[in-house]
Amino acid sequence: MSKKIAIIGAGISGLSAAAYAAKAGHQVEVFEKHSIPGGRARQYITENGYSFAMGPSWYWMPDIIDQFFQDFGHKANDFYELVSLDPQFEMVYGDENISIPKNYIDLIALFEKIESGAGKKLDEFMKAAQFKYEVGMQDFVNKPCHSWFEFVSPKILKSAFKLNLLTNFRSYVNSYFSNPKLRTLMEFPVIFLGASPQKIPALYSLMNYGGYALGTWYPIGGFYQLILAMRKIAEDQGVKFHFNHPVDKIITKGNKVRSILVHRKEFEFDAIIASSDYHHSESLLDENQKNYSQEYWKSRTFAPSCLIYYLGFKKRIPNLLHHTLFFENDLDDHISSIYATKTWPDKPLFYACCPSKTDKNVAPNGHENVFLLMPLATGIADDESIREKYFIEMISRIERYTATTNLIEAIDYKRSYCVSDFVKDYNAYQGNAYGLANTLNQTAVLKPSIRSKKLDNLFYTGQLTVPGPGVPPSIISGRIVANELNKMDANKVQLFTKSTII
Repeated sequence: MSKKIAIIGAGISGLSAAAYAAKAGHQVEVFEKHSIPGGRARQYITENGYSFAMGPSWYWMPDIIDQFFQDFGHKANDFYELVSLDPQFEMVYGDENISIPKNYIDLIALFEKIESGAGKKLDEFMKAAQFKYEVGMQDFVNKPCHSWFEFVSPKILKSAFKLNLLTNFRSYVNSYFSNPKLRTLMEFPVIFLGASPQKIPALYSLMNYGGYALGTWYPIGGFYQLILAMRKIAEDQGVKFHFNHPVDKIITKGNKVRSILVHRKEFEFDAIIASSDYHHSESLLDENQKNYSQEYWKSRTFAPSCLIYYLGFKKRIPNLLHHTLFFENDLDDHISSIYATKTWPDKPLFYACCPSKTDKNVAPNGHENVFLLMPLATGIADDESIREKYFIEMISRIERYTATTNLIEAIDYKRSYCVSDFVKDYNAYQGNAYGLANTLNQTAVLKPSIRSKKLDNLFYTGQLTVPGPGVPPSIISGRIVANELNKMDANKVQLFTKSTII
């Protein structure tokens, strides 16, 4: 019962969907607008020898990523070397810096040093977070979320209270810790889930476990090694890639998709999986064939966009770690600028990644590769002058932190990337970088549907549908949609019905 399947977009969810669908016996072709795979996780290499990961830089939840490879008879280290960072990262406050150690026992000791009794509280917090991680990543995230009845199982019902679905993340953290720095440290991982800690369910303490307890990792050669490995897996299953092939139209007949239009040429398929931005994917359809209206999208809460700078320095920068979070200013003020006022922040927080501290492959000898990221509201104006204003502030704060001067004079590569670039390159709705916020009313069944409600053979995958934003969820989203594809045939055996992640 092999079918001919088109996948729109070669981002992480598209690569995952392609590999799983091809393994199930389908003929799979991927159409990608760019010249390389990866989507937001693309790479680019400069003429003077810098290699930049354009998007994801935190390699968390390594077990989830490795499960993808195990499903195809491999391990991640068959394709790249993973190193565990120590310290995992440093948090820069106004009056002191806190480094997060690799070893969990050392982390407990650090918390105890900062706040009496916090070491024991951290251990209690992490044990509860581990439970959420195991239930959440084994059960919740693998549901296609067609209805709430999917979640009515003895295991999940028994676990409902312990998952803290109705408690907000801030209240939950505050019940464990009093020190404001520890509270900020525990809240940091949920910022990119797309809402303030008051709006995020406490379920997502699972991210603290997936990061702080399981460690922060780095693939030598850069994050793009994951993309290259996923492409290799897909091609080994027989997937065919068409790069520089943007899809202009999805053509339908009756209640089914018939073909796609690319470069004025029509390609016929039995089914389509759209891995491109959900809102954009629906723009390829006639109005009456869309799942959601413009009013629907306007009513959604989106995760942040961001201002990014890719920088090359012709000298080494002392004291700068692989990951550094500059949190000298108030977290709530910055969050308010993203979700309440939708303006550029007055006193921003930002993140610096310097992979050349770990990897000699990403910069010329004696040089430094630096990636700066500042979360922003979606849909705001981002002309070069406003970008430059914040660039100057970020560089000034790095100079203070590293006790270095004249960093701007040492720059031999500089490129900015912001809201309008996300729109142009990824057709991202309002320039979002991280999909929809994981608020309670945008969780599970309340996310955009993974299947078309109008067309029997059209499916959606990626960070705007289930299970949500991030690299591991996008990999899982591809697996879920491949399974849904198999359900088109009543007698088709479902190969990937249950995750064996943990």
